[in-house]
Amino acid sequence: MLKSIGPSLAKRYRIAAFDRRGHGRTGDTDEPFSYEAMATETIAFIEYLKRRVSLVGHSDGGNIALIVAMRRPDLVRRIVAVGANYHFEGLMPLPSFDVDSEEFAQWAQRFGENSPDGPEHARAVEEKTRIMTFSQPTLTTQDLVTISVPTLVMAGDDDVATLSHTCSMYEAIPEAQLAIVPGTSHMLLKERTKESVRIIDRFLRSKLPPVTFAPMRRPSIDAGD
Repeated sequence: MLKSIGPSLAKRYRIAAFDRRGHGRTGDTDEPFSYEAMATETIAFIEYLKRRVSLVGHSDGGNIALIVAMRRPDLVRRIVAVGANYHFEGLMPLPSFDVDSEEFAQWAQRFGENSPDGPEHARAVEEKTRIMTFSQPTLTTQDLVTISVPTLVMAGDDDVATLSHTCSMYEAIPEAQLAIVPGTSHMLLKERTKESVRIIDRFLRSKLPPVTFAPMRRPSIDAGD
């Protein structure tokens, strides 16, 4: 994200990011991966910054943003959940990552270039990620209703979550906004970087609630107010 949408967003916003446990330059532990634990790490990072923030999360990061918004709305101004899923059953059938393939070997090498655990730990990370992906999160639309933070649900039209799942997320979160980027996959931030930045920036800067000419879901607001 820092290499795709980061440079453009950094022209207007102060950008902060961290490596979650077992990712990037942060070492792993024996504990399994979980979205709740990642949300706890994110909350600790925001508290370290000592300021309210807008969370822009892609994939796992989008799931984490939803949980943080539910647990600590006092820390969050707005959230952008890109390619997120609130329940693991909302995902399309996903191909498995063959750990004996050349592709995995190349990924493991890149992983080891940053990780203090080295490339040999890549298999453990892949296994823990796979277990988490196919068993978490387990939120419901009733959980999403409790989100009070302004939210933009964003996805590609050929993303890893089904469109019906993505739309149910948008419909459940009060006053949420929805952006489906045409002709994109789960990698929409790389495939349509400028368009993604434009959508995210507009949401972060816009007045809320949005004023439209013919509202159906949102209450009618006098444009002169």
